[in-house]
Amino acid sequence: MQAFTTLLSTAAALTDKGRLMANVDTDMIIPKQFLKTTEREGLSTGLFYELKTKADGSPDPDFVLNQPAHANAGILIAGDNFGCGSSREHAPWALLDQGITCVIAPSFADIFHNNCFKNGILPIALPIEVCEAMAEQTGGPNHRFTVDLAQQIITTPEGAEIRFNIDPGRKQSLLEGLDDIGQTLQAAPSIDAFEARRSHETPWLPRSNA
Repeated sequence: MQAFTTLLSTAAALTDKGRLMANVDTDMIIPKQFLKTTEREGLSTGLFYELKTKADGSPDPDFVLNQPAHANAGILIAGDNFGCGSSREHAPWALLDQGITCVIAPSFADIFHNNCFKNGILPIALPIEVCEAMAEQTGGPNHRFTVDLAQQIITTPEGAEIRFNIDPGRKQSLLEGLDDIGQTLQAAPSIDAFEARRSHETPWLPRSNA
């Protein structure tokens, strides 16, 4: 998993009629027809497919990620309850394949929230009025944001500093680029020592790798 330390990037805001989109579910993030693979590359093709394409399959120029100013955004700003719906891990995979490594919203669905941390995406929950103010700044000529995970600070294009909260354990895992397997492997010497001791003390028991 790629470590997350400091992100300097443009941001894209998911809006509908001028308001941040709420209840963006995982089927909207990546529709079911794109779930036929376990490969993580190429999933950006299906990211927000129904939002970014017209009925004839052509790109919708009005969709934010189809616009040149936001096409390479590493930060996504959305409304309440982002990532609700089914528990498909393809949702964070598709965001990552697009280059999005930070999602900011007032709230997240629990499973999606957990899947973000397991895949190197930083989900940040902030009050709706703060998210809306940040979304307004994504359209300016200099709409680069800085997300400093170590300091837990977002710096907006206007220079304002916004602090955010994060679980200390999850923060450390992101800073070190450790998913669940990586965290377990950190304890490999202790696990090996235990296995060696158990093999000596109880030779009649099968080894775990037998």
